[in-house]
Amino acid sequence: SFSHLRTPFEWLVKTHLMACSAPLLFLSTLLMSAVTSAQDAEITNAFSFQYVIKQAKELSEAAYRSPEKRVPDFLLPQEDNYTEVYDRYRKIRFKTDHTLWRDAGLPFQVQLFHPGLHFAKPVDIFVVDNDIAKPVPFSTELFDYEDNQLKNKIPANLGFAGLRVHTPMNTPNYYDELVVFLGASYFRAVGQKLNYGLSARGLAVDTALSSGEEFPDFKTFWLIKPKPSDKSIIIYALLDSPSVAGAYSFEILPGIATTMEIQAHLHPRKTIKKLGLAPLTSMYFYGENTMTKPIDYRPEVHDSDGVMIHTSSGEWIWRPLQNDRNLLVNSFSLLNPRGFGLIQRDRNFDHYQDLETHYENRPSTWVTPRGEWGEGRVELIQIPTRSEYNDNIVAFWVPKHTPKAGDNLRFSYALSWFREDPKRHSGGYVTATRVMPGRVPDSYKFVLDFNGGQLSSLSADAGVEAVIDIDNNGKLLEHQIQKNEITQGWRVVFQAQRHQEKPMEIRVSLKRDNDFLTETWSYVVVR
Repeated sequence: SFSHLRTPFEWLVKTHLMACSAPLLFLSTLLMSAVTSAQDAEITNAFSFQYVIKQAKELSEAAYRSPEKRVPDFLLPQEDNYTEVYDRYRKIRFKTDHTLWRDAGLPFQVQLFHPGLHFAKPVDIFVVDNDIAKPVPFSTELFDYEDNQLKNKIPANLGFAGLRVHTPMNTPNYYDELVVFLGASYFRAVGQKLNYGLSARGLAVDTALSSGEEFPDFKTFWLIKPKPSDKSIIIYALLDSPSVAGAYSFEILPGIATTMEIQAHLHPRKTIKKLGLAPLTSMYFYGENTMTKPIDYRPEVHDSDGVMIHTSSGEWIWRPLQNDRNLLVNSFSLLNPRGFGLIQRDRNFDHYQDLETHYENRPSTWVTPRGEWGEGRVELIQIPTRSEYNDNIVAFWVPKHTPKAGDNLRFSYALSWFREDPKRHSGGYVTATRVMPGRVPDSYKFVLDFNGGQLSSLSADAGVEAVIDIDNNGKLLEHQIQKNEITQGWRVVFQAQRHQEKPMEIRVSLKRDNDFLTETWSYVVVR
């Protein structure tokens, strides 16, 4: 089975790997810092999430300790032996007959990953049954090595690289892969009839700062053994890094839209310049708004095509993604956001034409804050890439107040992984953004298609207007709006000119009389 790994050399680079024995699996991992081994003794007192919170607080009160190296060198790649290590590691496969709870008649089962290659940071895993936490001991008997000499050289205390959860989601009798935790604090999930795509992670620290990004790690997991009647599974995780320690609770409910209820308790060791909450990571190579596309038979290549934001005032904002020559960092200042997410809005196979990756089946992921998050901003980071194997899109919430050593931070939110937005606003939305050079220097022509809401029921003479706002770095040259009788939506065509080679911000929405009919299309032109 083939896996897509996303690993960082300067940024996140996705490579192809054959790993384990699962159907098509897209994994996320990082190559930075190692994890600290957690306790491997049975926890005999009544276990609860409070134990994990206590562990996080105690970690934060001590200096960060780099973990001891547990993965042997023959499983770790260097520049001169990557192919050799790659071939060696890909032959290591988890034995599915050792799947946790395989014969217990439970709604969830768990399989484990072997450390090595890009997974150089082993984690400790516990199973909690009747409030008693017992470690899952590492054993080479859990894996098929296809090479007894290799098997005999594996350390007895190696630990695991991560885990994946299976459940009957698409058919009653087959345990589909639901979620995977693998690499740093990264995890992925799918809803029904979807393939893996974008990733989430526990925390982002100093992303896109000149000082360099820090990647916290989930170092220990506790799996709450489900009951036969349970609809969801609960997983706790302990996070650690030089700047912060944290305790996480995940309650994962599979479905058409798989939902995770997440609680996080964070304890900074020091002042954090930029704290990114509920971070999402995706890939955007090119799409319909890309003016210069690579030579490729596929019209579009991306895991997500836009970021969507729901403000406390009720406005919906849609920002199409871009792959520019330069790093783009955009902020959307908000008070108590209702939600945000990276969305794969285009679901038409004909727009991708890829029978292997099926980008039309990649999930969208939506963040719904629980409670009030106060002042802050949704930050969108778009990193230049020349390949679809780069994770180059990051979005997260940055609180206004800078976390300092000794703070106790708590936040909770829901993550939804879905095909169609189950909470999409009732108004119209943008279905296409097309851009081309304009007729005068430094000008651009935009063609926007809006559909949904009341738009299909409004006739061509219904008085629908386009509201086009351009900041001081540009000006509107001309515009038209017309009913699209083919789609029953509306098309806006306009040209705008940029001043002095500065970024030009544009916002477009449709209204009739005093009523806005659509979300707000937001775009920035930088070249």
